[in-house]
This record gives sequence, C-alpha cells and structure tokens, in this order.
Amino acid sequence: IAGGFAPPIPDAIYTIDKASDTSQLFVQSQIRPDGTPDLQLAPSQSLSAEDHDVLITKLHNILKDLPTEQPPGSQDIYGLNTSIAWMSDDLEWYNGGPAGCGGGESFVQPTEEQKANFKTAVDIIHAVMGNA
Repeated sequence: IAGGFAPPIPDAIYTIDKASDTSQLFVQSQIRPDGTPDLQLAPSQSLSAEDHDVLITKLHNILKDLPTEQPPGSQDIYGLNTSIAWMSDDLEWYNGGPAGCGGGESFVQPTEEQKANFKTAVDIIHAVMGNA
C-alpha cells in the first residue's frame, strides 16, 4: 500500500466475501510474484463460513478497536505494506486509502499493541486464505 510519486504496487490482495443470506465464504487472492509488476488472479473458491466463524469473529473484534491513518492514505501506520477493508452492517473499516499511502504523515499513530493486533489480523486473513 506504500506509494508516493508512483502508485502503490501491492504484494497481494485477498478478498473474503460473505453475503448475509449464505453459509459460504467466497475467497479470492491476487498475488504479485517477486520481481513482477502485476498481480496474478487465482480462481475464486468457497469455504464453509461455519468452519471459519471463530477466525472471522476474531478479525472483526480486532479491527473494530484499531485506528486508521488520518487523513486516509497519508501513511502506512502499521508498517506492513498491507491494507485491509472490512464492510459489514456494524463496521466499515479500511486502512491504506483507496489509492494506497503516500501523502505524508498520519496524525494518528497506533500503539505497539495495536500494531501487534493488526499483524494478528493479517495472520487471520492468511489462515483463512490458506484453507482455500
């Protein structure tokens, strides 16, 4: 998500989607192989939402307590070059701004505990995607 003059080149984009009227998670990954400029799209897959409920609930609980950079897109405050977007009825959370980060310094900075919790959120996403 880190950018600057040039737009950001993410290493990966993971999408986990669940409609409220289904018991399935739909997952898809786009991964940029080292040394290449483009993301490669993998086929989407479906997973049982029930099998991942504990992880998804934990992810939601972590994100609802984490700050985002202000103004949006100003700085990668977690230092992981990773953006997460969560949209649900009770929580809309995203970091990294719609075009990545590169607009200066955020006036909101996370604590070390919040940085560790963000890393846990990323690990949860990798765990769910690893089951795809």
